[in-house]
Amino acid sequence: MIATGKALIIDRLLSKASEGRRLSVDEALQLAAESSLADLGLAADARRNQLHPDRRVSYIVERNVNYTNVCNVYCRFCAFYRAPGRPGGYTLSKEELAVKIDETVAAGGIQILLQGGLNPECDIEYYEDLFRWLKQQYPTVNLHALSADEVLHVCNVSKLTIEETLARMIAAGMGSLPGAGAELLVDRVRKRIARLKSGADKWLAVHRAAHRLGIPSTCTMMFGVQETWHDRILHLEMLRQLQDETGGFTAFITWPYQQGDLKLARGNTSAAEYLRVQALARLFLDNIPHLQSSWVTQGPSIGQVALNFGADDFGAVMFEENVVSAAGTTFRMNSDFIETQIRRAGYSPWRRNVRYQAVG
Repeated sequence: MIATGKALIIDRLLSKASEGRRLSVDEALQLAAESSLADLGLAADARRNQLHPDRRVSYIVERNVNYTNVCNVYCRFCAFYRAPGRPGGYTLSKEELAVKIDETVAAGGIQILLQGGLNPECDIEYYEDLFRWLKQQYPTVNLHALSADEVLHVCNVSKLTIEETLARMIAAGMGSLPGAGAELLVDRVRKRIARLKSGADKWLAVHRAAHRLGIPSTCTMMFGVQETWHDRILHLEMLRQLQDETGGFTAFITWPYQQGDLKLARGNTSAAEYLRVQALARLFLDNIPHLQSSWVTQGPSIGQVALNFGADDFGAVMFEENVVSAAGTTFRMNSDFIETQIRRAGYSPWRRNVRYQAVG
């Protein structure tokens, strides 16, 4: 009888969330602990179909350009960065950037995801000059640029507020803000994995300011660094609260920590755990419209499966990627392959922009 009673409670919670009614933190924790993966997936799929009933899956043609790998934060989970002054550090020239963007535009690309390290030599004038050049040369390409920590780094280097920094970057050509750098928005975890990185309140403050200044952003979560489910749900709750306040997040993306040769201890990063995290995120984040499948870390097959666990977006065509691949993960897809994967999963593909408007 006790087991039956627990099962009924779980069924009611899954039904509640699949209908778009808000879960509390405690209810989400109960689902994480007691619901089966299959039942979570069914509920997340029902919620996804409620939000997006046309069985269409979006993707974007963009290029992830890591313009510098010089970084003074020394995150323990990152195999990409090089400390200032150390061998292997680089900052791309405009000529090198132009080659990459020309290739992207020729392939139908409409967006550049520009991210890098926290390079002490890159101040606000550097970014204003770079963004103006990019928009002058490629006026139709959206600049989806910089992590929150890169923005905060510019604030510190240039002695500006978050609002001043973002306002100047937007005036120079920034069109939207990626969700990179969130990792886990629980400071106890952040201090363990990236002790020099900004606190959760600062990450949220950057995205709050971006939304208020009129540009959208995505939000993310990296898991698998020996955090607890409570940590994960608290992270999602902070995102949900900010979305209630601003409405500026277009999509959520989650992925597991990629260990490679790094020494940071890893928790559960299996495909099943990834699907479980994504499904629960779809049920908990009732106010964020889109969820993106993380095929870059999981591979195309699990990327397909994720479409039945709450995801309605297949991410981006991958011309290149340097951060995840530095840890040993090297999946790639072009537009044709992405559309094939979406169709094989039983959905119709469509191309989008950063605001989830159809293009092409």
